[in-house]
Amino acid sequence: QVQLVESGGGLEPAGGPQRLSCAAPGLTFSNLHMGWFRQAPGKEREFVAAITYSGGTVYADSVKGRFTISRDNAKNTVTLQMNSLKPEDTAVYYCAADQRPKYYVGAYSRANEYNFWGQGTQVTVSS
Repeated sequence: QVQLVESGGGLEPAGGPQRLSCAAPGLTFSNLHMGWFRQAPGKEREFVAAITYSGGTVYADSVKGRFTISRDNAKNTVTLQMNSLKPEDTAVYYCAADQRPKYYVGAYSRANEYNFWGQGTQVTVSS
């Protein structure tokens, strides 16, 4: 079973930056829509950001203007640059990928639209 590989994460003070990366070994990366989701303790998994195979981006309102998702097809990686971190950004962050076409923008924010997932990486923001 293909699994995505996340890196980055850890403890960061509020206001600081942090970068997460995700690789998709064994998949044709340029064909993949990539997404980031997060899950805080006691809460449901929620959408953070997505980037289409052609480079279009979608963001959750809660991170818009602070987080940037990007992809490097030559390196087969997607990156989530997180700036101005807040304690409420504390969560396990999951990378997700899917190669099926999406027919409306809202599809990118739905977890069930992604077939491949990473194991998650913890991001903790201290106040």
